[in-house]
Amino acid sequence: MELLFADDLVVVADSEEELQRRWMRWQIGMESKGLKVNTKTTEVMASSRRDVEVNIKDIDNARLKQVQEFKYLRVTLDARGGSQVAMRARVAAAWNKWRELSGVISNRKMPRKLNVKLYSTMIRPVLLYGAEVWTMGKEEKRILEATEMRMLRRITGVTLRERERSTDIRRELGVRDMNEKVKEIRMRWYGHVKRREGHPAKVAMESIVPGRRPRGRPKKRWRDNVKEDMSRTSGRGPGKRDLETEDPGG
Repeated sequence: MELLFADDLVVVADSEEELQRRWMRWQIGMESKGLKVNTKTTEVMASSRRDVEVNIKDIDNARLKQVQEFKYLRVTLDARGGSQVAMRARVAAAWNKWRELSGVISNRKMPRKLNVKLYSTMIRPVLLYGAEVWTMGKEEKRILEATEMRMLRRITGVTLRERERSTDIRRELGVRDMNEKVKEIRMRWYGHVKRREGHPAKVAMESIVPGRRPRGRPKKRWRDNVKEDMSRTSGRGPGKRDLETEDPGG
């Protein structure tokens, strides 16, 4: 599979040999048309629970750099899966945006309503960029909750020592719970992809991953979040017709 956006190209394969063939085909094809591929900025990542070394070379027999993290369209992907790396990158980006606006949002003379507006329209969207595909476990929810409350407490001037509840601060500022916002974004994305017949995103979402999950408590998947969302929304279990598309052991 290949993903194309402007001058960015991602080549995906199930094996090292297949990835080498696809990469060589792309490089030879593009350079035959006069397009020079910058192999120094081309990176390889192997998605696995274990450390896997891959050896992909270009047409000059130079080995491409292997990384554990890969950023594509401002979303950070981790070789071991999960969403914590991507989330922490968005947290850092949100704090950078906060510092850019600190002259206004930290000014006590500015109306609080304006500061909340700046947070909701200019900072929180940076924090939640790509959140529709995050897998949310307890730790991920805690990271988002802690980040948002640090910002909201700075807006209100309320410290942790004052022991004011987070729900009270949100109610006072009129700000929705961050994790509820993520749920809304995720369900909107799920419905959008579900309606796109034959689209690669839907094919990937409904694909069945071969193999069995390891022993012990399994890691939460994005599909598990969707099932929970649908169950809570409908007040009953998730719809089998929509979600039961993979082997329970896979």
